[in-house]
Amino acid sequence: MKLKNLTILNLFVVLLLISCGSGDDSTVPIEIDDEQLNDTLVWTDEFTDNGSPNSSKWTYDIGNNGWGNNEVQFYTDRTQNAVARDGILSITARKENYNGSNYTSSRLKTQGKYFFTYGKVEVRAKLPASAGTWPAIWMLGANFPSVGWPACGEIDIMEQKGWDKTKVASTLHNLSSSGDSRNTRETSLPDSSSEFHVYGMNWTREKIEFSVDGTIYYTYSPSNKTSENWPYNEPQFIILNVAMGGTLGGDIPSDFSESKMEIDYVRVYQ
Repeated sequence: MKLKNLTILNLFVVLLLISCGSGDDSTVPIEIDDEQLNDTLVWTDEFTDNGSPNSSKWTYDIGNNGWGNNEVQFYTDRTQNAVARDGILSITARKENYNGSNYTSSRLKTQGKYFFTYGKVEVRAKLPASAGTWPAIWMLGANFPSVGWPACGEIDIMEQKGWDKTKVASTLHNLSSSGDSRNTRETSLPDSSSEFHVYGMNWTREKIEFSVDGTIYYTYSPSNKTSENWPYNEPQFIILNVAMGGTLGGDIPSDFSESKMEIDYVRVYQ
């Protein structure tokens, strides 16, 4: 009984010292910013329903206009190019003559379905193995239709060059730097096409962190945030696609037939 009372007394003293200070004027109260945690799951797709991706969560970009990057595929909404099966979403780039293009693929997006400001995104994926493919997991400002690109801000969680399947990159595009943006970082990932990895992005008011399998390899945090370098205080939506050729896809092998990005899940935490 005495030991219990002593323990309670000690705890009271510790709490008193913390709240009142210990004579040191430099003591600063500890504040916890819940926004920094981003640990509550708020949106997910686990692709458990076989067939076309869930239309309540995803829509498509359709067409073959090069998408500003000299890409050569025609994006479709067909299951030949995007299908969920046994808990895995496959986005498949194929060599075929289709609507004037020699290749097809899919570009899924949550535009008009789901968007958010600040949060953590995790996508578990295995990337296409063939040269010439340009897989991407990324985000675009929901105000894109009204303000255009790059004013809307773009967050590339993961993209990979068609000629180097041993690395992945994360990049930011905005008015301060776009196109061949200086706001970018690559990291080595030799088994990106043979194994699944978790590609992550943690977005707060102060910074955007990029990671692979939980290891952060790039942090973007301009000290003086302006509308040019930090449009990231507005909602963004998620995009998943595999492009062919173009700026980062590069040359496509003559014997290319098809290659796919497989996605186990997409999760958003806040």
